[in-house]
Amino acid sequence: MSNPFGTVPPEAILEGDATDAYFERTRSTLEAAGKNPHVVAEVTADQFPTGEFDVFTGVEDVATLFEGRSVDVDALPDGQLFDGGPVMRIEGPYLEFAELETSLLGFLSQPSGFATAALEARRAAPESLVLSFGARHVHPTIASVVERASLLSGLDGFSHVAAGEILGREPGGTMPHALMFCFGEGNQDEAWEAFDAAVPEDVPRIALTDTFWDEVSESLLAAETLGDRLDGVRIDTTSSRRGDFRHIIREVRWELDAHGHEDVDIFCSGGLDPEAIESLRDVADGFGVGSHITSAPGVDFSLDIVEMEGEPVSKRGKLSGVKEVYRTPAGGHHVALADRDGPDGEALLEPLVRDGEIVQEFDLEEASERCLADAEAVGFRESEN
Repeated sequence: MSNPFGTVPPEAILEGDATDAYFERTRSTLEAAGKNPHVVAEVTADQFPTGEFDVFTGVEDVATLFEGRSVDVDALPDGQLFDGGPVMRIEGPYLEFAELETSLLGFLSQPSGFATAALEARRAAPESLVLSFGARHVHPTIASVVERASLLSGLDGFSHVAAGEILGREPGGTMPHALMFCFGEGNQDEAWEAFDAAVPEDVPRIALTDTFWDEVSESLLAAETLGDRLDGVRIDTTSSRRGDFRHIIREVRWELDAHGHEDVDIFCSGGLDPEAIESLRDVADGFGVGSHITSAPGVDFSLDIVEMEGEPVSKRGKLSGVKEVYRTPAGGHHVALADRDGPDGEALLEPLVRDGEIVQEFDLEEASERCLADAEAVGFRESEN
């Protein structure tokens, strides 16, 4: 089978077939009526600022979607935070992009949601190692989307092998409980020794220490078994058995220190959210975050025509006219009509596509730096830290 998993192929997206049926019917109707007006359309979530910032990403895929089409597109740069107003502006004959609306919103919505949740985790423990462990919660075909969004928002790495090949990054991760089961209870030391002998030297020796016995006993055994070769222990205790998870981690830290293993780090995983990370960041050295990122709701973007044949228009509840958004010196987000004087600040929308040609370059490191700097500037989720 050419498409064994039933996913929509890239060519269907590029050709505009990955769309809602009513756009096809709109095309048929307009073509039959001989209408193809010149429009300006904007992609927005909220019309006005709400005080809650989100991360904007997915823009590179949208640029690819519009390549070769007779339109101009402006957008926020990859990784920029926003709070109301347009994140993207499209200008051209409407039928040049009518069927692309469904795909372009999807390209922006879900990755921006992933990135916003990942930034929440990053900001919860700015000095800690934080990795993305969420690929198992999404369809495998979009695992790289999750991992890229996580890197964009400052996470230190991820676990997915194929995503690593796409993104040019080495995936991280050590051992699952299945490995421990294969050696059996009472043979945990054999499992850790076998792992140490089998994997490359550059893979951190992080022993999983919550499988059969309590976390302290297994952590001490791992430290005694691998000695100086042990980099850390991972505590993945299921939520139904945790009780006071912070107390468990503090106890493990205390006993490792008491037995001379101060250099052994503690890594926590298993259903952690920013609040849990924040409560543990002073007693643990690193975190694996999965479902908080992958279960994040997509940003509810919509595309609306705001100008037709040079005249402002809008549906009820939306704002007519071409708009610009600004970052003010105080870190605020301001929305204004593009043909009026804006506030003291930086206009954020940048050229992305000009007459079908992509005019922007994309660099993940640069986007990540932008995201983290902007998060600091706007005080992203400061009340939670």
